[in-house]
Parts: sequence; structure tokens; C-alpha cells
Amino acid sequence: MRLALAQARAALDTGDVPVGAVVLDRSGSVVGTGRNAREATGDPTAHAEILALRHAAATMSQGWRLAGTTLLVTLEPCPMCAGAVLAARVSRLVFGAYDERAGAVGSTWDLVRDRQVAVRPEVIGGVLAEPCGALLLDFFAGHRQPGTAALGRPAKPDADRPGAG
Repeated sequence: MRLALAQARAALDTGDVPVGAVVLDRSGSVVGTGRNAREATGDPTAHAEILALRHAAATMSQGWRLAGTTLLVTLEPCPMCAGAVLAARVSRLVFGAYDERAGAVGSTWDLVRDRQVAVRPEVIGGVLAEPCGALLLDFFAGHRQPGTAALGRPAKPDADRPGAG
């Protein structure tokens, strides 16, 4: 997760929301990295997870099927990124801060653990939630109007969440 945090910090250089992601293969080696790049590229799909998954798919010999991999990301994935995790057949998803506004892995929706999904990844949330959330809160401190939702606020662990477990 510390590598993902480094990617998130690098996103600040382009004015992007500081979210970073890393893909590990079965042995724990890094096969893909990504950071938010929507501002840098003008691409609305340039989320950290999408870019890390693309990088991993290009690096690994198994093509788009990323079975056996672990995706680490500093913020709970949105619906688009949760769908990409499912489409890529990622085996494990580890995230830092919960996103109570747009999270799709338990906070607002739980797309990756839906009963209708054929292949569900293992999910571990809240890993290094404090530093992941603090990076986002610091970024948005100057961007948000008073009274708006705080993105990246650490939330309760999965065991305390309704419907978890």
C-alpha cells in the first residue's frame, strides 16, 4: 500500500485527485502501477485502478485476465473501477480509505461481492486508511465548499458495516 501511496502523491504534480494503485502478481512482484490522471490526460476513465490494470495486462503474459493478482488502491474503487476489477478477474482487492460518497466495494454499493457476480475477488478494506484518507482530505481542503461530503474519510472496518461478513 505504501507504493500505492507514492503513486497517489505523484498525482498531485498534475493537479489530479491523489489516488494511486499497484498490481502485484502471485509472487508479490509489481506488474502494474497507476495514479489518477484525468486532469493530466483529459481522459475521464484515467482513474488509478484502470491505469494500473492496463499496465499489468500489458506486462503479464496472460493478457487481460489478471487472475492471481492483487490490486492495491488508496481509495475504495468507484463503480467503473469495481467493474474493471471484475472484468480483469483480479483475485484480491485491497484498499485504503473508504469512499462513503461513491465507493462501490461496500460503502455506497458493493458491486464486487454481489451474488450475481460469477467470480468475486477477496476484499480487504481499510489498509493504511488514515494516511490514505489524510492525503485526500488535505487535497480537498482547498477545493470543497463548507458542508460538502469529505472524500476519503476513514470509515468503520468491514466487520462493523451493515451487511458485511
